[in-house]
Amino acid sequence: MSLSFKAVLAASLLTLAPATFAAAPAAPGAAGGIQWTVPARWTPGAGSAMRVATYAVPAAKGAEPGECAVFFFGGGQGGGIEDNVARWGKQFEGAPAPKSTTATVAGMRVTRAELAGTYLAPGGPMMQSTGKRTGYRLLGAIVEAPGGNVFFKLTGPAATIAVAQADFDALVASVRKK
Repeated sequence: MSLSFKAVLAASLLTLAPATFAAAPAAPGAAGGIQWTVPARWTPGAGSAMRVATYAVPAAKGAEPGECAVFFFGGGQGGGIEDNVARWGKQFEGAPAPKSTTATVAGMRVTRAELAGTYLAPGGPMMQSTGKRTGYRLLGAIVEAPGGNVFFKLTGPAATIAVAQADFDALVASVRKK
């Protein structure tokens, strides 16, 4: 039985321990006319010319850490929803079709994508591969925010992303208009 993103999101929120966001209140993230709550276990890092935020995600036992990057290019910028979901698929060997669902969070449409396989680790100005990473997962969410699309992209070893998935879903569920 396949659950919708909305059902998975609701279930993950019901199972979160109350301390998930209480440990170290991080400043909320903000871009595109929205804000969100950063999971307490994640460590905020510096943004960049392309990123409004970067969060280090703790490693699962025996795995490497993950990373959640947040992108905002401005109203009408950054391409369409389907184009970006397809672009995420092309970041994996063989360009698999991402599993994609939509839901509404705080009155805004959110498209969520999920991929697994050999990640090509794109980077640099031309987004060329920086080396293959086997056994990786990507969870992505695109929020159709008042100021333009805001892109959340969580990548890392499958074990790390499995542990971080509830935090990612909670972050997406916390999105609110500013």
